[in-house]
Amino acid sequence: MFLDLRDRDGLVQVAVGPDWSTAASVTAATEVRAESVVLVEGDVVARPPTGRNPDLPTGDIEVRAATFAVVGPSTTPPIPVARARGEELASEELRLKHRHLDLRRPEMIANLTLRHRLLQRARATLSELDFLEIETPILTRPTPEGARDFLVPSREQAGECYALPQSPQIYKQLLMVAGYDRYFQIARCFRDEDLRADRQPEFTQIDLEASFVDTLDVFRVVERLLVALWSEAGHAVPSPFPHLKYADALERYGTDKPDLRFGLEVEDITERAREWALEFFAAQLAEGGRARALELPAGGRLSRRDTDALTASARGSGLGGLAWLRREGERLVGSLAKHLTLEQAALEDGATLLVVTGPDRLTSPALDQIRTETISRLGMAPRVDHAFVWIVEFPLFERDPETGAAVFAHHPFTAPHPDDAARLTTDPWSCRALHYDVVYNGNELGSGSIRIIDPQLQRIVFQFLGLDEQEAEARFGFLLTGLAAGAPPHGGIALGFDRIAMLLAGAPSLREVIAFPKTTAARALFEGAPAPVAPDDLAALHLQVTE
Repeated sequence: MFLDLRDRDGLVQVAVGPDWSTAASVTAATEVRAESVVLVEGDVVARPPTGRNPDLPTGDIEVRAATFAVVGPSTTPPIPVARARGEELASEELRLKHRHLDLRRPEMIANLTLRHRLLQRARATLSELDFLEIETPILTRPTPEGARDFLVPSREQAGECYALPQSPQIYKQLLMVAGYDRYFQIARCFRDEDLRADRQPEFTQIDLEASFVDTLDVFRVVERLLVALWSEAGHAVPSPFPHLKYADALERYGTDKPDLRFGLEVEDITERAREWALEFFAAQLAEGGRARALELPAGGRLSRRDTDALTASARGSGLGGLAWLRREGERLVGSLAKHLTLEQAALEDGATLLVVTGPDRLTSPALDQIRTETISRLGMAPRVDHAFVWIVEFPLFERDPETGAAVFAHHPFTAPHPDDAARLTTDPWSCRALHYDVVYNGNELGSGSIRIIDPQLQRIVFQFLGLDEQEAEARFGFLLTGLAAGAPPHGGIALGFDRIAMLLAGAPSLREVIAFPKTTAARALFEGAPAPVAPDDLAALHLQVTE
């Protein structure tokens, strides 16, 4: 009998037979079920030439078992672990429910092994740069960081709660105040927000902070770290990374997370659209909107089904639709064709123009979506495989889309750009922030900033955000006290480690690089969390559940 023996390093064939195995071993091998745990002792021998398997790293040898014993018998597996070539995986929900078996798959072992290697490389790289790994509290106080906190009721202090940290932000700033100079942490963080394929309620980030630095100092450290991580995964990437202003990113790509592997930049064709004098553009332009477009070069031919789908994307972004035009020799086709001449169209033969009109707040996200879909539908080849970029000069404040109130663009501890700081009290909406994001192939890997170190300036920012002196002291008094003790200039970043591992593993979602992830409904299917709590336990925490 021949059986496949698998551990985390791979697969090897085991041969059991009466000529070299004990009688008990032959019986055990006859009766063993798939996915059982076994102990094997024997000789590693060469397979006969006709029995070799060139598709298996161990395909030239086998283990000739002298003894074969089942130590962990298995019931019939509810999901397949070893799959035949071409066999589809079980549904994700079923795999998460039986995660202990799903984790046996070679793909999951490879992903988690890569994750381990990346973690060790991150630690080694930052340690070489003289950063200290320091742990910060998991039970902390609620503070607004842009998402909802997970709260932990206190048993000893009735009616009071800890919060699980959304990030170690304030603690790492206090470490700089305390003189620790360079800090990092492989930090566990928690955010009670809606999930997506690339987001989990609990996640891991590479968190770092340094004193006496400016943005370029932070960039150099982060680039060295990311180059090392990509090298660990077998990719050589150049540095330094290019810089792109936030306003330019929105203008050219419609997003602050542009995928720079491709060309296809957004154009402002407002003046051309005015000259066309078409009624369905005129109303939007008269209200201050713009006409913006993507021009696909010759060879980028979209089908009618493609243009219908892109039109639906535009409408899904709040626009009235998508206008399009293509030149085919001496004729025009598309929704604009009957309204324009060849001269007005100003297109090269074979080129296609995709046009939307309206305010930037609607056209930018629509064009980002249309650009992404168009690249996919045309199967456009990337010019490079790895495109990193720093997005810089974000606004310091934004308006809440529902209330119009001022909110911080990232978090309230970001320093204003020194060229704009004088306008903080007179024209705060025009202030840029010393904030930066690092983006890779259209994915945000991390966000960081240079921090406010003047407690009075920090109070002004809190005040503009609607926090009066008393509330600011109640929420952030410990930070303000720390800053008043003398704070060095400092800044840092938090890199989403789960996302980095996902991208380097080529996985479709974060759940493929996390051992025990949550579903998009924030449920842990294997262990059944969250779960109801007994009334006595709730009472001990001074809680009760009401209908």
